[in-house]
Amino acid sequence: MFESLKKYSLSLISILFLAILLTACASEPEESSSSSNGEDETAGGKELVISTASDAISLDPAGANDVPSFDVQNNIFERLVSYDQNMELQPGLAESWEQIDETTWEFKLREDVTFHDGSEFNAEAVKANIERINDPEVAAPAAYLLDMINEVVVVDDYTVQFKTEFPYSGLPSNLSHSVSGMISPEQIREDYDAMGEGESVGSVINANPIGTGFLKFEEWQPGQLIRLVKNEDYWGEPAKIESVTFKVVPEDLTRIAELETGDTHISNPLSSSDVSQIESKENLSVLQQGSLALDYVGFNTSKEPFNDQLVRQAITMAIDKDQIINGIYEGYAQVAEGPLPPNVYGYDENVEGLSRDQGKAKELLAEAGYQDGFTTTLMTNDTRERMDIATNIQSQLAEIGITVEIEVLEWGAYIEKLDAGEQEMFILGWSNSTAHADNTFYPLFHSDNLGASGNTVFFENSELDTLIEEARQAQDEAEQLELYKQAEEMLVDLAPMAYLTHKDYLLGVRDEVKGLTMYPSKLLNLKEVSIEE
Repeated sequence: MFESLKKYSLSLISILFLAILLTACASEPEESSSSSNGEDETAGGKELVISTASDAISLDPAGANDVPSFDVQNNIFERLVSYDQNMELQPGLAESWEQIDETTWEFKLREDVTFHDGSEFNAEAVKANIERINDPEVAAPAAYLLDMINEVVVVDDYTVQFKTEFPYSGLPSNLSHSVSGMISPEQIREDYDAMGEGESVGSVINANPIGTGFLKFEEWQPGQLIRLVKNEDYWGEPAKIESVTFKVVPEDLTRIAELETGDTHISNPLSSSDVSQIESKENLSVLQQGSLALDYVGFNTSKEPFNDQLVRQAITMAIDKDQIINGIYEGYAQVAEGPLPPNVYGYDENVEGLSRDQGKAKELLAEAGYQDGFTTTLMTNDTRERMDIATNIQSQLAEIGITVEIEVLEWGAYIEKLDAGEQEMFILGWSNSTAHADNTFYPLFHSDNLGASGNTVFFENSELDTLIEEARQAQDEAEQLELYKQAEEMLVDLAPMAYLTHKDYLLGVRDEVKGLTMYPSKLLNLKEVSIEE
């Protein structure tokens, strides 16, 4: 099950053929039925179906910190600031913004926007949303992006100011992040009322999320699908499609089978080992997008033996990243020297990672007191590439005496365990959705963000904390870049994770899908998508 598709035997091909037949017969009566060309008869051929490996964890912008959730939310909710394909900031629900002084930002809002429930978008709505994100009772996992805001001032109906605890030049970038999606203030009040009656945070919002976006929520069948429909009262140019269904299909081969038969229009993600199969089909193509991503092996530094820097360095030096890039990613990735991807502000090409050296790795293990190695568990979610990486690392670490047992979990259960600190070693990725170094260093490595906020390696280092904080507050660009370089060099040496690759994102797409793009943050841009024959 961990081998690439090209190496599968004829018996597995026959299984795939059977899977296609079963898929064609498996539609439930209450679900949208599709014809062979992927058109939805009730929607006039305008329903877009996306098969996705993982279900959303939450449809509340303050309730998640994962791409599958944000990919759905991105269509329902809008932010004050957006970004384009080059990750350059663009007006969103705010028409303009400026820094009034070192700790005050002022935003001018659009005046023609309403939420899906008909309520007005204005400065009071912004205030309600930002205060909710920073509310400790809400405990938004990505609140670190806005926690420097200590006051929201309503200047007038369409002007709002943010007062920050310290000078922070990256605030507009952070406000482009999905956590900043604007929710109807009426729904925020209802959700707080439900919390007062003992319901969980976000229970009201998850049942029927209400934003200002070009698509509106229709239904969520957990573990199966999420369906959004066109917002006919959208303030801007309306969507070209009538609806979008995010259909949960965890198995790679099943996603490809459904793509080939037309039961889905987009396979997200596409394994690099399946690119040749997609490219061989006349009606299918591959969408490739350079990313701002980091794939890594994380160490739970709060547990032995991973609380020992020498052990972490040894494992890092034992891993052959080129094997992963060429043997698993088929070349659709580059080596990660440290945690920052190229094209992220703060990246320094002169930072060098720990080179592969198995002899040195064995010496480091012996120095740490593990000359005979040890046994550990490597946890991963159930995507084929990550399972392949797990078996590859298992084999490589066996060469230095470390016995690795692999545990594979479904996405939601996996994230729950990581946030709770139940892991020893694990495989995960981080997509820097603001293209700024602060959105890697602060959530992944600062001791304020242990667990759900991003620091699932549970790494605590006061010297690094200080360096990250100084970089966050620096107003001089040259000073800030130097601080980021020092932080990255320090993280290479401390090795709280083994930085593996920066991989490209791949999608399988049917040719009738037009206008689809993908941001370097991994989120899909569905605004201009249409389905044409």
